[in-house]
Amino acid sequence: MARKLIGFDPETLRALELLSSDSGKTIQQLADEAFADLLTKHHCHTFVEALKQSVRPAPANENKPKKR
Repeated sequence: MARKLIGFDPETLRALELLSSDSGKTIQQLADEAFADLLTKHHCHTFVEALKQSVRPAPANENKPKKR
């Protein structure tokens, strides 16, 4: 797992700590949820999600004339 250091102002950090305590989630879990929501909002996908979306809904020969 890659790590990045993110800074928060004291008021935001305190709010995150309270939310973490109230929800029973770690700050890491809250951050994962928030970043997943942000990526979804901006239509960004993980590599695996992009592969799933790239699968064609029809066979590769969809333009082939039908047999009589």
